[in-house]
Amino acid sequence: MDRAQVWHAGEDVAAEHLAGLGWRIVERNWRCRAGELDIIAIEPGPEPVVVFCEVKTRRGTAFGQPVEAITRVKLAKLRELSLLWLRAAGHTGASLRIDAIGVLLSHQGPALVDHRRGIC
Repeated sequence: MDRAQVWHAGEDVAAEHLAGLGWRIVERNWRCRAGELDIIAIEPGPEPVVVFCEVKTRRGTAFGQPVEAITRVKLAKLRELSLLWLRAAGHTGASLRIDAIGVLLSHQGPALVDHRRGIC
């Protein structure tokens, strides 16, 4: 599996995980001049939340857990991009959160998902 295949497989696993929680996927791979958001979803509830999910996928842990690859610089970029998306989509008053989803792909079984809510 090359890097692009790993990346796509991880995002597919993350989207399936969120759908399994009953979340609605609004967009995947939203791009603008400033960068890209992996998954934008709505977490249902009395007050639905727009959740911006950063997905990190690995085939092993030699370089640490997947979510450990999210740096302070990346967190700042995610905050910037989430505000840009909210403005572009007309959701300026919406509640929002940024989550991380680490996906560890396995050759012998299902992928492992590490969903961390509210990372910043």
